[in-house]
Amino acid sequence: MWIGRILLAVVVIGGWQLFTELGWPKKNGSTQPSGIWDSLVRLFTVGTAFGSIWENLWVTVQEALYGFALGTVVGVILGILLGTNRYLSAVFGPYIKVLNSIPRIVLGSIFIVAFGLGIFPKVLLAAVLVFFAVFFNAFQGVREVDQNLVSNVRVLGATPLQVARHVTIPSAMTWIIASLHTAFGFAIIGALVAEVLGAQK
Repeated sequence: MWIGRILLAVVVIGGWQLFTELGWPKKNGSTQPSGIWDSLVRLFTVGTAFGSIWENLWVTVQEALYGFALGTVVGVILGILLGTNRYLSAVFGPYIKVLNSIPRIVLGSIFIVAFGLGIFPKVLLAAVLVFFAVFFNAFQGVREVDQNLVSNVRVLGATPLQVARHVTIPSAMTWIIASLHTAFGFAIIGALVAEVLGAQK
């Protein structure tokens, strides 16, 4: 299996290098594996025009982490709130669907125009991508809670807060945790896409 994997990598990268040497696509430093490797070595030894590569990587990590935290908190809270309240779900549902249908690249451009090239618009875009991934899972997780169990707890005198704390949220946690793995990838994508649109670091 490992021999097959190594051979596949050698064929793909070697073929890529060979085709660029032959002129397809047009040969330049950024189209060849060897040129990309040289660029990476230069980035990690010399740095960038904006300073050390490590400093710039840390900025991207911060954007992704802040966006992940913000999107997760808001997504979980709204997902549980709307999942347990039919009225709020009916009121806010259409607006959330409309917002979800907006292309993320458009939101990234709007955030940068509105808030500049600093860290804040990158955090916002990362948070938006994370929010929808977490929100829909939290919402669906709450809807999948056994209603007989909820009714039994209420008969025993539990308050709405106790129902949420001891039944709804623990039952929905499987859905929420499952979404976090994908959501963190979205946070990194959001930070990188916003940086491509415009950044100081």
